[in-house]
Amino acid sequence: MMELLIAPEAVVFTAAWVLMLAIGVIEALGLGGGDFDLDLDSGLFDWLGVGRVPLLVLLIAFLAAFGSVGLAGQQTALEWTGALLSPWIAIPAALVVALPLTAGLSRILAKVIPQDETTAFEIDDLVGRAGIITVGRAASGSPARTRVVDPHGQAHHVLVEPNDPADSFVEGDTVLLVRREGHGFRAILHSSPRFSNWMDS
Repeated sequence: MMELLIAPEAVVFTAAWVLMLAIGVIEALGLGGGDFDLDLDSGLFDWLGVGRVPLLVLLIAFLAAFGSVGLAGQQTALEWTGALLSPWIAIPAALVVALPLTAGLSRILAKVIPQDETTAFEIDDLVGRAGIITVGRAASGSPARTRVVDPHGQAHHVLVEPNDPADSFVEGDTVLLVRREGHGFRAILHSSPRFSNWMDS
């Protein structure tokens, strides 16, 4: 079995298992980024279960499925043909099987994981919430990454540009999201007089 795990044709599947175990240990010890979140608008991501379960849980499920399917496939090939499949064949084949398995696992896990961990939240509902610029400088045409916490305590990392093209925000600034535009948001600075006017409106 050890020869299979370290064989060049199967090492990518072994790596998936190692990564899965490492993420699990890090999260179990409380060292992981528990508020890690990505807001992705895609039919594929919806099908996989993004939003139903935490993203790290979904990643662990995919790594487990991909690693297991790949190793099982290589073991079967070895027993039937006496040789391992080329990675160019084994990896795509494992992906084709692992993706629907991951989608199925996400549906099962969504019923097991406590509801307060998987509360659905529409990204548009972040309008009116305050956030902190975490990465970059926000200017017209140049959005910056901003951390916004929803009413359920879950953090979302979104792209923000100033609502007024003449404004700019830097890391550490607190802003108010005033509208959604495309894949990002427009915001005003917390210290701006417009902040109080907007909150009173």
